[in-house]
Amino acid sequence: MPARRRSRLPGVLATIVTITAVVLALITIRPALAGNDLKAQADPVRIMALGDSITGSPGCWRALLWQKLQAGGYSNTDFVGTLPPQGCGFTYDGENEGHGGYLATNIANQSLLPGWLAATDPDVVMMHLGTNDVWSNIAPATILAAFGTLVDQMRAGNPGMRILVAQIIPVDPPSCTECAARTVAFNAAIPAWAASRSTAASPITVVDQWTGFVPATDTGDGVHPNAAGDAKIADRWYAPLVAAITGTQPTPTGSPAPSPTGSPTPTVGPSPTGGTGGGCTASYKIVGQWQGGFQGEITIANGGGTASRSWITRFAFGAGQTVSQAWGGNVTQSGVNVTVSNSAWNGALAPNASTTVGFIGSWTGSNPAPATTCTFG
Repeated sequence: MPARRRSRLPGVLATIVTITAVVLALITIRPALAGNDLKAQADPVRIMALGDSITGSPGCWRALLWQKLQAGGYSNTDFVGTLPPQGCGFTYDGENEGHGGYLATNIANQSLLPGWLAATDPDVVMMHLGTNDVWSNIAPATILAAFGTLVDQMRAGNPGMRILVAQIIPVDPPSCTECAARTVAFNAAIPAWAASRSTAASPITVVDQWTGFVPATDTGDGVHPNAAGDAKIADRWYAPLVAAITGTQPTPTGSPAPSPTGSPTPTVGPSPTGGTGGGCTASYKIVGQWQGGFQGEITIANGGGTASRSWITRFAFGAGQTVSQAWGGNVTQSGVNVTVSNSAWNGALAPNASTTVGFIGSWTGSNPAPATTCTFG
């Protein structure tokens, strides 16, 4: 007579009881972890840096940004892209979509982004794009229409995509004298576009990369950032990116500005006016103007026989204009009165040398050029 088989039921029941106890223990422990770093408990947040050569060639601001995230405790991130990192002096997570020479309009028209998205599956896209379009004299409305296509493509694969869009850094290349004014017009149109396309599920945050960036000192060629420029760009991305990583609502950093109608048109206007003091000459010029806004510049020159140590120029607006941004000098305004003084690096002007301060202003009704005075310290 065959031996009776021993029932496995008690052992199975014991296993089920053990598993249940472990699960209950984990459920009990989980609330205690809720106050810890959420990034340590979740899958890595996948971040795509999308742009042109400013982003990818070598785009060492990405390396500095990654370093800042590690130092801030945001280590559970994964920078993704079909392009590899480039050398920036230390090892970092540097995959990206920074394609040198690419235009936003071409990326959209040629449907390049869907393939990059499919290969990398990002949660966050941070986009510094449009410089080559501006260089090619493409109207802001056309560039932003391409941005809209790119946003639609991002959301098609990920309805909850978090999108950071830069107001791009100022450029001043010798080969494109109109690029500076075109960049102003493009940046001015971004906030209103972003507000119209942002959703609760897929917010668009505007990141102001323009303010405080000086092509003369922050680039090597008027376009591509040097070490100082990389540090500024990384600093501007950091807080909005942290907000996107953690799912909090960031404070918008974009500079609000009225949408220009078309590309800014340089105005001949009044002849630049200037005054002198100890050989100091200051001339005021409107570089570009659009509805409600304009870009101006003041050139300070040393017409004397000895070098200056510092300089200061003053003028009074005659039609209620206001200055909102400036570079190349320190600008303050009280009522209609504007004072411009040198930065630390351009106060000393040798005989026959000059320096230029650029600024963005707003106007209503008219925009006459004011008379200026200038003195050396």
